Amino acid sequence: MPGSVVGKALNFGYPGNVSRSLDAVIDNRVVKTTDTVGIAFGEPAILNSDNSYSRFGATGTAATFAGIAVRNVKQATVFANNVNGSYAPGDPCDVIGRGSVTVTCNVGTPTPAGGVYVRITANGAIPAGIVGGFEAAADGANTILLTNIKWTTGKLDANRTAEVTILSRINP
Repeated sequence: MPGSVVGKALNFGYPGNVSRSLDAVIDNRVVKTTDTVGIAFGEPAILNSDNSYSRFGATGTAATFAGIAVRNVKQATVFANNVNGSYAPGDPCDVIGRGSVTVTCNVGTPTPAGGVYVRITANGAIPAGIVGGFEAAADGANTILLTNIKWTTGKLDANRTAEVTILSRINP
């Protein structure tokens, strides 16, 4: 049961919320200007060779994983950029590279200290799996295991929000 207060179950928050700030290391880089999609709060990001971030997708690897886009106080020059819950191409983007953050677990049920996978290929047999999304179950060559990240508590709320902890930085 998610956290409870006076008999009520509470949700764990929103994807991209830093959940334990003591050990949080957050870096800011621009989302690659030539990307066609932004990076939503709570989504994994990769570090490009030009020092920019991109949304983790089919070409992402455990070695290029930079962290997870977080909902730090986001200032924008265009109001619409704040409404959609993501960092658009060309926007500065805050990514947590070490620490704990809430994310959406699209497939499987997290276990404490369990493996965290990212889907890199769609699989029609698993329609909930989203390329670039987090999962708690392996799906062969369709997912990759991120070796430096674990499910924190193994709890999952009604919105499929769960907490992960990034143990070490791969790409500073």
